[in-house]
Amino acid sequence: MERRPDRCAVTPYGRGAGSSRVRVFEWLDRIDTDFTVSGYLSLTDAAASRLVRHPLALARAELRLGAIARARPRRLLLHREASPLSRGWWERRLLTSAEFAVYDFDDALQWDLGEGGLARRFAPKAGKARLAVQYADRVVAGNAVLADWAAQHHHDVVVIPSCVAVEDYTPKTSYALHDPPRLGWMGSPHNEASLRLIAAPLTEVHRRTGARLTLVGTTAPSLGGLESFVDRVPWNPDTQRTAPAAMDIGLMPLPTTAYGLGKCGYKLLQYAAAGLPAAASPLGVNGELLSRFGLPAPRTQDDWTSALLALLDASAATREQLGRSAREIAGRDYSYDTWLPRWAAALELPEPGARSAPRGIPAERRPAAGPDRGVPCT
Repeated sequence: MERRPDRCAVTPYGRGAGSSRVRVFEWLDRIDTDFTVSGYLSLTDAAASRLVRHPLALARAELRLGAIARARPRRLLLHREASPLSRGWWERRLLTSAEFAVYDFDDALQWDLGEGGLARRFAPKAGKARLAVQYADRVVAGNAVLADWAAQHHHDVVVIPSCVAVEDYTPKTSYALHDPPRLGWMGSPHNEASLRLIAAPLTEVHRRTGARLTLVGTTAPSLGGLESFVDRVPWNPDTQRTAPAAMDIGLMPLPTTAYGLGKCGYKLLQYAAAGLPAAASPLGVNGELLSRFGLPAPRTQDDWTSALLALLDASAATREQLGRSAREIAGRDYSYDTWLPRWAAALELPEPGARSAPRGIPAERRPAAGPDRGVPCT
């Protein structure tokens, strides 16, 4: 970079990855301000098996981070982590290089201690997330659980949920059950194992009703006995837009772990955007969403069986009322348009639609420590 960039966004993935698309690219598409975006390798994930296949691109990505830091951007948005190889040095260097730096995260990275393969143990996310929170000028958290933790290490924390654009989803128009009924799930291969948590209820519902599972994400079988009634649809932007409307009931089980507690409820919001009734574990922000949408919140195996059977046994009119109400709430309270002014303010950008330059921010940089909770987490 030969000149000092005004605004940079650094994210570990490309637009194809859900987290980067939802937390970075969708916002940048909606503002009148230009950003230089570094998506590391621009892949959909940073699995070690992917990284080793791109050694030259990996080296270029690391050099690019150094170039951004040396350029000392006036505004910097760092999402999740700068590099899967970093143990905090890139996050700290980038955040301290900018006049005003914002750290955004949407998962419980602070509790990700690197379980799994060697690469994850070498550079666990927990340590770098804490450093990023400490050295940012402002922290943007995806929900109140994450914000409560961040506020123990920083005095300026803002909650901005992971939003949806309901207009991007094909709305469900028929609520008569398919034959056989369609239970549906959307997500990444990494999270698909959560369906094993409700394997017994799903098997029982299939036995009683013939219901099948439509999984939008991966074509690789991974669910053992459930595979006998699974239909897989590869993820792409078109299937994300259209698949929920072709389902009867959406699913979002979560493990009762600290990491599960930090989830931002995005699947529920996607189902709601399509007007699809759903059942989900009432963990973290899911509990609030389920309450607002009037949807079942099963906790035990028996609860899941009962909840799914109740939704399938309900009248089409009842399912339609649940789905349409959820879509209305999602469009009103969890849309990009609703939250855009607050997102722009969090980054100290001009008010959306305004032409004035962002006001200056003092460049003082220090770790903010202690339990100061001066900015409410709402």
